[in-house]
Amino acid sequence: MNDGLVSRALWSAEDAALATGGRLVGADSWIATGVAIDTRTLQPGDLFVALKDQRDGHDFLADAFAKGAAAALVSRGDLAEGAGGPTLVVGDTLEGLRGLARSARNRTTARCCAITGSVGKTSVKEALAACLAPSGRTHHAVKSFNNHIGVPLTLARMPADSEFAVFEIGMNNRGEIAPLVELAAPHVAIITTVAPVHIENLGSLEAIADEKADIYTGLTRDGVSLVPAEAPHLDRLLRVAERYGAATLLFGRSPECDSRLLSFEVGPNGSDATADILGKPIKYRVGAPGAQWATNSLAALTAAALMGGDLDAAIEAMARLEPAEGRGRARPVQTPAGAFTLVDDAYNASPVSVAAALDTLSRRPVGANGRRIAMLGDMLELGPDEAAYHAGLAAPIAAAGVDLVFCAGPRMRALWDALPAERRGGYAEDADSLAPVAAGAVRAGDVVLVKGSNGSRMARVVAALAALGAD
Repeated sequence: MNDGLVSRALWSAEDAALATGGRLVGADSWIATGVAIDTRTLQPGDLFVALKDQRDGHDFLADAFAKGAAAALVSRGDLAEGAGGPTLVVGDTLEGLRGLARSARNRTTARCCAITGSVGKTSVKEALAACLAPSGRTHHAVKSFNNHIGVPLTLARMPADSEFAVFEIGMNNRGEIAPLVELAAPHVAIITTVAPVHIENLGSLEAIADEKADIYTGLTRDGVSLVPAEAPHLDRLLRVAERYGAATLLFGRSPECDSRLLSFEVGPNGSDATADILGKPIKYRVGAPGAQWATNSLAALTAAALMGGDLDAAIEAMARLEPAEGRGRARPVQTPAGAFTLVDDAYNASPVSVAAALDTLSRRPVGANGRRIAMLGDMLELGPDEAAYHAGLAAPIAAAGVDLVFCAGPRMRALWDALPAERRGGYAEDADSLAPVAAGAVRAGDVVLVKGSNGSRMARVVAALAALGAD
């Protein structure tokens, strides 16, 4: 898999062996056009990496070769001979994948950017990749491949002739970002913002800021730190940025910002903005809706300019931007009784992102007799104050003029209890139980937002609502 680039030679047997320090078995000459870790998404010509994660990839070697794998990276030498195709034997397949990642990064001259942040990192990654694409061959992470597997996998899939590369780097615990950004070795590093996401694991907002600031530790010598001026604990971010970045630039709304947002007018189907990008005054439109795109778009356009992309082409790409699947994408669902609008924002949730989604919901027009409905699942990893964070959503719900709220999960009980009776649509212990209630509650003209942390499985509510129009 080459993330949308034309299929071509990515790894030769010799290069893969040198990158991993592995031993070739079965054949010493093969060409892989991609890298896969899951046989369900493996494409013919891929190098299959048999990771030992939730399941042992070695159990799927036969399936991988049946689907056309060029070779397999394995750590079990006893399986190498009879695997069904050529193998590359290493001591540890995750370390082998990291070896491919390091080699891929070292052999390319691509200008690279790494992005982290409590919210918005996937959106900025997708926007920046879209902004750079008109200027040259651009490689970027698919979906949210931002952890100890996803980052090296994205690097291992990077063609040597890439001109730009965009990496997303996430974390759940302290100490996870630094080794990933060291692999990526970016020329530009961005923090979108700092918010109480994963605070249960890190313990404080200060600790979250410190972990996010580690994105700056892996910069190249000529690297640039892009720092969000309005983020909490800016001083902590700046200390690290100034230590590791050859240049430290602020972005945001403040007068001291190097890239400054001057205005941002939010509409139901996008926003119009004016800004000063590194001394250049511009006007631009963001095709994706939502107030959260104010500084996210500014970060993406600034990074595109810093990386050598054509800013005018980037502005045109920003106007065509659409939300990624599960991140606020809206679609009409046609039922026998009429159509309603389903807003699928079920991939993730935090107090900041839910408030932003509710603000966007308030701007979406409803049909005749339609209502604005929010179906919300638990926000996870918020620590001892999780009940207060959930109950606190009652204020942005009221400000957004939401007509009905449906809640799923034990944590969302705090919100349910904080809601006035007239806004209570329904409560269930989990998404599976809420799904039929939700499907029976919507009517023509409604605009329905579904949002929750990925672990709350609100995608099942999205599926139930989408199924109303399946016929």
